[in-house]
Amino acid sequence: MKTWKQLFSCLLAGAMLLSLAACGQDQSAEATPSSVTGASAAPETTPAPTEPAAPESGNVLVVYYSASGHTETVANYIAQATGGDLFEITPVEPYTEEDLNWTDESSRVTREHEDESLRDVELTTTTVENWDSYDTVFIGYPIWWGIAAWPVDSFVEANDFTGKTVIPFCTSSSSGLGESGELLAGLAGTGDWQEGQRFRSSASQADVTEWVDGLGLSA
Repeated sequence: MKTWKQLFSCLLAGAMLLSLAACGQDQSAEATPSSVTGASAAPETTPAPTEPAAPESGNVLVVYYSASGHTETVANYIAQATGGDLFEITPVEPYTEEDLNWTDESSRVTREHEDESLRDVELTTTTVENWDSYDTVFIGYPIWWGIAAWPVDSFVEANDFTGKTVIPFCTSSSSGLGESGELLAGLAGTGDWQEGQRFRSSASQADVTEWVDGLGLSA
């Protein structure tokens, strides 16, 4: 009997060992991250919305020559209405009040009017920064003897207007735009030159803004 008891005890002990081993394997399996649903997957993230690209600005340029300040005033009104940039045409030798006295036969403008060879006015610069980025160019000037003030000629001849819409504007006390725009277009030889606009010397901002709005340009 003693032998059977010992044999039974051995069998019982073996069964207990097998049971403990199996339990340990189950616990080990549960502790493995790959066995837990989703434990090994990277957390899902929602991509941040892409910010829309900011619209490029400065595609309108307002170029002007102003002898007495009237054209400069209109140019500033146009720049405000369009959100455009300004570029002033500046002679190396600026015109004085005496130079501009067209009633004086010996004044500078009178001599230049009489002798076209004197109209090749040297400018401080004809180079506009980022010129290629502008799609629309306004060209402003006073009217001298029915045409654009000739300092503008030097700027127009020095630049390539290919691919640009060009809109002339002028200021005068009585004279109209005349053929000034067409003559400048001929000097340029490039660009899509539009019909221009004449403003009186005392043009108001409302008048200028109304004209700009009618062109269909946006600020």
